[in-house]
Amino acid sequence: MIYSQILGTGGYLPERVMPNSELEQWVETSDVWIRERTGIESRHIAADDESCSDLALNAAQQALAASGISAEDVDLIILATSTPDQVFPSTATRLQQRLGVPAGTIAFDVSAACSGFIYALDIANRFIQTKGAKTALVIGAEIFSRILNWEDRGTCILFGDGAGAVVLGAADQPGIISTQLHADGRQESLLNVPWGVSQGYEALQGVHGKVTMKGNEVFKVAVRTLGQLVTDTLQTNGMENSDIDWLIPHQANIRIMEATAKKLNLPMERVVSTVATHGNTSAASIPLALNVAVRDGRIKRNDVLLLEAFGAGFTWGSALIRY
Repeated sequence: MIYSQILGTGGYLPERVMPNSELEQWVETSDVWIRERTGIESRHIAADDESCSDLALNAAQQALAASGISAEDVDLIILATSTPDQVFPSTATRLQQRLGVPAGTIAFDVSAACSGFIYALDIANRFIQTKGAKTALVIGAEIFSRILNWEDRGTCILFGDGAGAVVLGAADQPGIISTQLHADGRQESLLNVPWGVSQGYEALQGVHGKVTMKGNEVFKVAVRTLGQLVTDTLQTNGMENSDIDWLIPHQANIRIMEATAKKLNLPMERVVSTVATHGNTSAASIPLALNVAVRDGRIKRNDVLLLEAFGAGFTWGSALIRY
């Protein structure tokens, strides 16, 4: 059997930090209100001249350096994003060129909103297991600030920009133990950007391609769905709650993260949380959180990690990993 293992991690956050106090100037909200309901204190915002591939490039370079793998040895790039540089070519192929990854390498984007990194990780794992690739670069990168309505306090307070990356390599022992992916398109109306290229530019008028969300409904579905996902993941692998060393959830809302930790009977000290200073960076949130905990020494080799995410679609998924 061939397995895949995380060889290195990387992350990048734009220089500009936007505290909650800045949002008080634009919408009817307050620092206290945001902290109490989301756990968010600040978020990073991309500069006007920064693109999704810029963020991805920085995270990918850091992951490659950490893994000791050169760009020339990468034979698969999967980039999860809802905010690509352009319609086509994919941001992954633009990243391929900028990194100096050889021509002929497989490179493509994945769109699964906040679950995108888990989807991309699953696909890369399957490539490696089936000998379609030996070394994969998996990235989550988002500039969500470009699709926010800054007059909608229900959404503009939540999101930030950033990128996270991992390098996966073939191994003879399981690194990625299992993954689970799910979707339910019937819930589209609760969280979406209600415009797309195929609708034509006339349809953009009045909608402006911005995120819309029914926050309370999304919260309820997310808590219920992620709780069941945790149970299913452990049962599928014959594991107990106590077998998990670290929970690395999608950084959407501290209350959702606390509910998932409670389901695992895991103290919050064993939950990697970056939501306070990152906000919700969508597909980038899990790899960013993983990178933070690896680099500050909390996560060590052989630790068992449970990654889980929930996003628009709805999409949701988990990855059980021995780091």
